[in-house]
Amino acid sequence: MSETTDAEAISAGIDDMYDAFLSGDRARFDAHLHAEVTVWETHLPGPLRTRAELDAYREERDSSGARPVLDGLSARDRRIDVWGDTGVARYVLVAEPPGAPAEHSRVTDVLRRTGDGWLIVHHHSELLGP
Repeated sequence: MSETTDAEAISAGIDDMYDAFLSGDRARFDAHLHAEVTVWETHLPGPLRTRAELDAYREERDSSGARPVLDGLSARDRRIDVWGDTGVARYVLVAEPPGAPAEHSRVTDVLRRTGDGWLIVHHHSELLGP
């Protein structure tokens, strides 16, 4: 596959992942994550080092009714590079809560090509100030 086609596939996967989040389709969202994904986000309780740790965090959050509700979630200002079976996507994630100002986060996703397509092996998101 060409680098351009790989970058387009990664970009489409990011869009699908955030569409899945908005529709509450966790299985579809998770289909974009490697089992050993590390997740570092400003709002998380420290780095989560596997999907199992991420799942435990989400179960606790969701059971307490704290799952975010958003009107929109989109990746903007993307830069995606591919080197063989490794890709890096950098973008600004715009989260639009109902009735509140949009929040912007700077995101870096590291991806690996697998038999199931491009999977995120590391996700780092930092909330930007106003």
